Amino acid sequence: KSKAELTLLKSQINPHFFFNTLNNLYGLTVEKSDDAPNVVLKLSEMMRYTIYMGKEDFVPLKDEIDYLKNYIELHKIRYHKTVDITFTHSHKLDYQIAPLLFIIPLENAFKHGVEGLTEDAFIYINLIVDDGMIQFEIENNFGSPAVHKNLGIGLDNLKQRLTLLYPSKHSLDIDVKDNVYKLLLKIEIK
Repeated sequence: KSKAELTLLKSQINPHFFFNTLNNLYGLTVEKSDDAPNVVLKLSEMMRYTIYMGKEDFVPLKDEIDYLKNYIELHKIRYHKTVDITFTHSHKLDYQIAPLLFIIPLENAFKHGVEGLTEDAFIYINLIVDDGMIQFEIENNFGSPAVHKNLGIGLDNLKQRLTLLYPSKHSLDIDVKDNVYKLLLKIEIK
């Protein structure tokens, strides 16, 4: 039953992102933009990862970080505004993790933060690996608090997957204050 639940939860990840990226790609091709080939390549890499690696129980942490970097790069191409995006991560990458856990908070940071702001948008991401513990922290600002209240099924999906994959070995804390959203996820991977 747990395996079936996990499969269903994984299948709900990312369809809107792919749809939006394809729409942006269409716009780039109409404009005959030099960015179009890069978008196709990055989107292809992400789709490959989601389809093939997303089926795995665990993936190398390095691959998960590369996936997040590709996602960020696609968004940088997509937006016609300046967004302060910082992604720092540990160089201890020889761990395995369940796939597609960190993408949900990152998607939310763009969807509920960056997309609603016309200026001064930021996303700060920090991934630390220390002594068998992965700590993923993301912070972003957002415009209207009313818009930010409904985060859809993504966060519920993440909570369910964490409960099934890392029972009693994770914590997820969210703090929203002064139009700044902070999420801290800790996963014990010993």
